Amino acid sequence: MKLNTFSKVVTLAATLGITVTAADAAERVLKIQTSANASHASMAYLNEVWIPKLDEMTGGSLSLELLPVDAVVPRRETPQAIGVGILDGDLTSINYFAGIDPAFALMGDLIAGYDSADQIQAFCAQGGGKEMLQKLFDAHFEGVHVVGCGAYAREAFVSKVPVNGVADLKGLKIRSPEGLAADVFKRAGAAPVSMSGSETYGALEKGVIDAADNSAYANNDANGMHKVAKYPIFPGIHSTPILQFTVSDAVWDEIGPANRVALETWYLAAYNGLRQYFDRLDRQLVARDKAAGDITVIDWKQEERDKLRAIAVEAWEDFAKGSDLARETYEAHLKFMREAGLL
Repeated sequence: MKLNTFSKVVTLAATLGITVTAADAAERVLKIQTSANASHASMAYLNEVWIPKLDEMTGGSLSLELLPVDAVVPRRETPQAIGVGILDGDLTSINYFAGIDPAFALMGDLIAGYDSADQIQAFCAQGGGKEMLQKLFDAHFEGVHVVGCGAYAREAFVSKVPVNGVADLKGLKIRSPEGLAADVFKRAGAAPVSMSGSETYGALEKGVIDAADNSAYANNDANGMHKVAKYPIFPGIHSTPILQFTVSDAVWDEIGPANRVALETWYLAAYNGLRQYFDRLDRQLVARDKAAGDITVIDWKQEERDKLRAIAVEAWEDFAKGSDLARETYEAHLKFMREAGLL
């Protein structure tokens, strides 16, 4: 069943002073709300390196304006805003919509499932992930077209206290997105706390939380997380979140065939570049911090990673029981992982 959110979003548009009108087809700049803070290294990289490339690819007929999380609408409301034209699209975490259907949780991050962002990009582009995500949107939201999905980094857990294995998670207050990640942490004995990424630094500083499932090591560094949470875990133990790139059906129709191909091609290239950039940058920063000695970078032993994965597998199976689409999403992951030799 579609969510009946049109009236709420139109009311929000009126409150914000935004008029929902047909866009000018010439020299089109699409307003895309992201799940990144303005200070994120990922935002800077895309703006500096890849937005100009889209301008070049389309001869200046199409460009993107990337907006930080919550800039126009709350982070969970981007699909509704896209459907009625308040936003042209989003480049955001699929996990935000886990409360709509457990399928979004499984699509957004198969916690402790994949070994790398590269594997997830392959799942989205060649393994049926993009098509599965479109099916979820068609079932729950009006007027949203999936351009692509993918991941660019394994998240580096940040903590104010040493966490050397699964046993150390017990009782820990952890900022975590809703859905599967929160469920896995809860099963491991932690106390998940839901909050926006923009609130995480203050919550760590004030002791509201002890640790955070937050972002890539480089983004955490840029946001100053390691000033207050000096025991990061790298490589990450749990999360390689999948982000979606969507636009409205109206925008997709409007931009024409050549720009559609350009936008899909641009996204695949940009996210591959982003993955390579973050892998290198994360490792450079970890080496710097280890040498400086002020931060203790923790690398879990494989046996501890295996323990967390066993907990996560139980959560995958339970979430798959939540809806028919959740079961289908779960099976799509398993099919790809088996074919890729990951299971």
